[in-house]
Amino acid sequence: MGIKAFLGKLYAGIVQKNIENMRKNGVALQNKTFQHIVHEAATTIFGVDHGFADIKTYEDFKKRVPIRDYEDLRPYIDRIMRGEDDVLWPGRPEYLAKTSGTTSGVKYIPISKQSMPEHITAARNALLNYAYETGNTGFIDGKMIFLQGSPELHEIANIPVGRLSGIVANHVPAYLQSNRMPSYKTNCIEDWEEKVDAIVEETFNKDMTLISGIPPWCQMYFDRLSAKAGGKKIKDIFPNFKLFVYGGVNYEPYRARIEESIGFAIDTIETYPASEGFIAFQDSQKDKSLLLLVDAGMFYEFIPAEEFFNENPTRLMLKDVELNKNYALILNTNAGLWGYSIGDTIKFVSKNPYKILVTGRIKHYISAFGEHVIGEEVEQALMKVAGEEGLDVVEFTVAPQVNAPAEQLPYHEWFIEFGKAPADLQSFSQKVDKVLQEKNIYYADLIGGNILQPLIVKVLKKNAFVDYMRSEGKLGGQNKVPRLSNDRKIADQLTEYILN
Repeated sequence: MGIKAFLGKLYAGIVQKNIENMRKNGVALQNKTFQHIVHEAATTIFGVDHGFADIKTYEDFKKRVPIRDYEDLRPYIDRIMRGEDDVLWPGRPEYLAKTSGTTSGVKYIPISKQSMPEHITAARNALLNYAYETGNTGFIDGKMIFLQGSPELHEIANIPVGRLSGIVANHVPAYLQSNRMPSYKTNCIEDWEEKVDAIVEETFNKDMTLISGIPPWCQMYFDRLSAKAGGKKIKDIFPNFKLFVYGGVNYEPYRARIEESIGFAIDTIETYPASEGFIAFQDSQKDKSLLLLVDAGMFYEFIPAEEFFNENPTRLMLKDVELNKNYALILNTNAGLWGYSIGDTIKFVSKNPYKILVTGRIKHYISAFGEHVIGEEVEQALMKVAGEEGLDVVEFTVAPQVNAPAEQLPYHEWFIEFGKAPADLQSFSQKVDKVLQEKNIYYADLIGGNILQPLIVKVLKKNAFVDYMRSEGKLGGQNKVPRLSNDRKIADQLTEYILN
């Protein structure tokens, strides 16, 4: 055991006490966070506009602060970008995280001096919690790679601006700098494919022990490593590679292919970071759910997903949530986001401690006929049947086909790129449809009532989704293919990639 691994093991024990405090005192810590951030922001422009000085309780807060998305918050963000101080949070943001929104185009999310350390602390704690639980600390001594955006920043109103992953790259602790890969120069390459090739060259003969990133882009890295090594498995290229850290998408659709590339079922840690805050991480190898970070400068609210688009939806504190119910996640943060809809849906699988699963995006669903099919349902249906048949799903997305051919009912159209495709596509489609009906009674009623016909699968060519993302200028980084769309903007573009 190297010196870093030894010290990491000791430090993991200290960190574990803080994590255990979060596990045991979720509601109390959320109440403390609520009082603190409202008090701190009372004299800001937003705080004055919304009467923060008079807020004593959560009920007071709900009366004064409406639910907002980015467009609703934009007038305040614009004031920050014009150089004003004390707009959403005291002073000016330390950074603006640039991110692409599905409805708002480019968004600029404030990161304050108080919120920036929470991102770093949460990422560190996820790793040290794993080390404490498993006793595996060897990864701390080896090389670590984080497939991320460029760390180069520009400025708006003297505020540094960049992608979250690039901002975080500028805050890697000094004790990990010698372990970190790729080099700064390589990390700054903007073209994703050129960047991956450069990373392959830099890391090929290194002792990689930890690899982190969004699964589809890590798969691209693994594929190119394997090609360079004449088809070898990743375990043979990096024999000490023992930990894969990911976030951003559900891992299950990618798991089989990634484990096949690596050569064994590697330990994984799922994280839930966002530009708005680091929300949760997987705290046990025995449980896929994520520990909600209740002491990370964020006060959470929860809206039952089915009420989200109501004029006056129910808003709940942590203490009032129910298990196995879908909620839209709302954030109030020590960077100045208030009543802010992050766009994700989650459900609680435990209240002692508070643990969640990310179930999808509030705007990524199909309800062209009132079925309200969500991402969790389509992913589980597809992966259940694919697993039973030993199939390899590379990527997929689903959209409604309202304008079906003459004498046909409308249907859900599934665009799937397989690594290993089904021998009988019709049988496969029927099985997936059956599972989806079992998971969503509204969808089942529409099938049974002859409003919809069963789903239809269109098999796409190899690399179809990579080619599509490239054509959209969204290849790599934090970009992801939406699992579900309620329109055909993506579907119509994917038709050119259908395998004849």
